Amino acid sequence: METTPDRSRERYERLLRVAQSLPPVTTAVAHPCDEVSLKGAVEAARLGLIAPVLVAPPDRIRDVAARAELDISGFPLREAAHSHDSAERAVALVREGKAEALMKGSLHTDELMGAVVSRDTGIRTARRISHCFVMDVPGHKDPLIVTDAAVNIAPDLEAKVDIVQNAIDLGHALRFEEVRVAILSAMETVNPKVPSRRRRRSSR
Repeated sequence: METTPDRSRERYERLLRVAQSLPPVTTAVAHPCDEVSLKGAVEAARLGLIAPVLVAPPDRIRDVAARAELDISGFPLREAAHSHDSAERAVALVREGKAEALMKGSLHTDELMGAVVSRDTGIRTARRISHCFVMDVPGHKDPLIVTDAAVNIAPDLEAKVDIVQNAIDLGHALRFEEVRVAILSAMETVNPKVPSRRRRRSSR
């Protein structure tokens, strides 16, 4: 049976209620220097999901807030010189235990991830970092987690174990009753650096 927009919205609202039952997460928001990213942080704070710490050049972020008519006066602001510096300082807040999560602003993903995976100043753990899309697909009863669609180009077996475990842990955090795993090889565009496993011919 096809999922109607109302039913899809119902799942979203259920997830939102679960998140709102938990304390807001102190979140370092890296370089939210455009209206979309700053509005996202402000709205997430309004919903009680995060307690944002804005990391950006002060003049730029205040200008964006003024033009978008957003009140950021209640949020801590950590000064940064530019986008790279914003990424490094936001990651440092997490590393120092002053923030529990990172939120991407208007900087490029590579800038933020470069700061995250830095061997000297990043926030690496023993487990491989991986990326997840959480998708609400019409006609599908449950949300889908698609991983890894952005970070790991050619993972070896150990990396694949971490990628799967990260997805399972995310499913549990989202309160899935059961997490079922399907191993795929797919991307939205052709990339010669991602060799799919060829089907092995059976010998008779």
